[in-house]
Amino acid sequence: MNPINSYAISPSELEARLRLHRLPDVGPKRFRLLIEAFGSASKAISAPAGAWRSLGLPPISADARRSHEIRDGASQALAWLERPDQHLLMWDQPDYPALLAQIYDAPPLLFIAGDPAILEKPQLAMVGSRRASRPGMDTAAAFARSLAGAGFVITSGLALGIDGAAHQAALDVGGQTIGVLGTGLENFYPQRHRRLAAAMIAQGSAVVSEFPLDAAPQAANFPRRNRIISGLSLGVLVVEASMASGSLITAKLAAEQGREVYAIPGSIHHPGAKGCHQLIRDGAVLVETIEHILEALRGWQALSCPAPIAVAHPLVALLRAAPHTSEALAIASGRPLAQLLAALTELELEGQVICENGRWFARR
Repeated sequence: MNPINSYAISPSELEARLRLHRLPDVGPKRFRLLIEAFGSASKAISAPAGAWRSLGLPPISADARRSHEIRDGASQALAWLERPDQHLLMWDQPDYPALLAQIYDAPPLLFIAGDPAILEKPQLAMVGSRRASRPGMDTAAAFARSLAGAGFVITSGLALGIDGAAHQAALDVGGQTIGVLGTGLENFYPQRHRRLAAAMIAQGSAVVSEFPLDAAPQAANFPRRNRIISGLSLGVLVVEASMASGSLITAKLAAEQGREVYAIPGSIHHPGAKGCHQLIRDGAVLVETIEHILEALRGWQALSCPAPIAVAHPLVALLRAAPHTSEALAIASGRPLAQLLAALTELELEGQVICENGRWFARR
């Protein structure tokens, strides 16, 4: 078994915990209740059904604990844990993430593919629309690159849109990133991001889930997933979100957990900005640059601003010669306008350029 799983627990107790974890209607609160009431998962599994009923547990939970399906699922999880880079963290284990342990319904078990040690590093969650606009995707990527360079692990939900852009951008600059799934790790969703998840694991990052390995995507799973994203993180940055976006659930959970909530504003005419504007009205920090996030987190020793760039970026060199509009700079640099605007956004986040009255200037 992997070293992370070798803390003082017997094989029979581990197997019993995996069985409890798979039972219908046994969530984090009931899982802990059972272990506290009986002293261990092994004793809970063997206790009479009447003892379970006395705790207020539904009959379906007690009846299922000895079923072949539950036993087989636990056995498959044990076999999964024998493979490289596959781990299990338990809520009463010293290695369990300290910030996540603070939330009232912290998951009792976390399955991890990749490096479990990064779950203890300072994290910044980045979330947003699954149907993000191209400027929104570019903004997410620019912020993720800068935040990863500043020492944050970028945490998100591996969904399409903003989540995927943030994960990929962190990897692109050699940073670390954590994807939290709303399914089991062996029933990956969305399938389009399976390759991204594999790259994350291969490059020293991690993909995690509280759900049994074969758990299918269900609507109720994703709000539960969101509380882990916010619970692991020092704060949550919402990049682009409509009023119906699940990102607002993550932001609400973050606020309830005592985490900072950040939101990037957008055009009043863009539906994807309305969720961020509502968050700002509700008290979220309005973010235009990475500095607005770092200002609130200066006390974390693990964080440091990116090192100064020794060689001027080609666009900065052009702007040092003379200010340009976006269109003029696209012509002068030979870059497509969309690509140019993405590069300028990143340079603005790094404090190298500034836009005033429709023209771009290099900062001295």
